[in-house]
Amino acid sequence: MKLLILNGPNLNLLGVREPGIYGNDSMESYLETLRKEFPQVEIEYFQSNIEGEMIDKMQQVGYSYDGIVLNAGAYTHTSVALHDCIRAINTPVIEVHISNVHTREEFRHKSMISAACKGVICGFGMDSYKLAVYSFLM
Repeated sequence: MKLLILNGPNLNLLGVREPGIYGNDSMESYLETLRKEFPQVEIEYFQSNIEGEMIDKMQQVGYSYDGIVLNAGAYTHTSVALHDCIRAINTPVIEVHISNVHTREEFRHKSMISAACKGVICGFGMDSYKLAVYSFLM
């Protein structure tokens, strides 16, 4: 099984960005944990602060990978382009969020991409990624 974990804007700062919301773990250290826990899964990781690069990456893998775990960051709430890309590809996408977006600012309560995704996981810290990977194994 081949999965892509795709993170959007500002998620390159995990481990240092607002640790009260996002925790103290960097994505790189958490990836090691995921790869150890799921040795049967090839996990590729990509992060970009640029919406078009995220779309390019999803189109690149969206016809050959088994799944995409997408934390689109702030683009979750604004991007029709990501929504359209998810609809255009064959690979199923799980939307993830580290925090529970529904307990945060009101503008974070609306997702532009949820309707195009297979499912949504939020509020479980970095383990939101683990739950998404697990969902592809079910």
